[in-house]
Amino acid sequence: MNKIVLYLLAIATTLTLEAQITTPEASPASKTMQDVGLTEFTIDYSRPSMKGRTIFGDLVPYDKLWRTGANAYTKVGFDTDVTIAGQSVKAGTYSVFTKPGKSNWEVFFYDETEGGGVPRNWEDSKVVAKATVPVTTLATPVETFTIGMEKLTNNGAHFAMSWENTHVAVPFGVPTDATVDASISRVMGGPTAGDYYAAATYYASEGKDIGKAKEWMDKAMSMTENPAFWQLRQQSLILAKAGDKKGAIAAAKKSLAASEKAGNADYVKMNKDSLKEWGAM
Repeated sequence: MNKIVLYLLAIATTLTLEAQITTPEASPASKTMQDVGLTEFTIDYSRPSMKGRTIFGDLVPYDKLWRTGANAYTKVGFDTDVTIAGQSVKAGTYSVFTKPGKSNWEVFFYDETEGGGVPRNWEDSKVVAKATVPVTTLATPVETFTIGMEKLTNNGAHFAMSWENTHVAVPFGVPTDATVDASISRVMGGPTAGDYYAAATYYASEGKDIGKAKEWMDKAMSMTENPAFWQLRQQSLILAKAGDKKGAIAAAKKSLAASEKAGNADYVKMNKDSLKEWGAM
């Protein structure tokens, strides 16, 4: 009897020890966040590696639905409505599936986020957006499957996937311009100096009405007792864009003096460079 008990205890101990062993995933999980304009994107996926294998056309067959990574569904989320290759998609989280081809990929954004592999029962009604995008051949192979947002602007980015010598990217649009314009309209009834400053710098950076940008910046400066060097810097750039070279030089000199006093070498250099460009140094 004692021998049987000892034997059972030995088995239990072995199983317990085995349960405590932790090993890394073959395709480690990754979760990244990226702001695009005023929209926050989250990408949640697993990252397989080449490990000497041929990927596309072999490990990942051409023209067949692929889970786009490994393990659980690859997911992308965004906290505002967006456009995907020109198609409107509501804020939320969606899974990503692809059909890799030699020259083009089909990319599907799917309204089902729980599961692994590919859906057993694919439902076209759950496809919220579909894009066909060209393949770019990379000169240097990418060892580990990588997804990220690239070519960022205030109003969009590309959802990009790279592995082996293949790179594909799906264009996304975000409603930054409409959101900022609506915000500007709401506060212009009683704006603060900060509101005028933010509106002016946005209009200038986006190449919008520079006359409006100058008007708002003038109001911001008139409401600010001691403008900071970075505010004066933006004022000088807006004045230069508006064709007021004399005013731009005056503002840049004030910014230069303030940035020298603050010990900010970056702004000192930027102001000196601008003053040289405008013939004032």
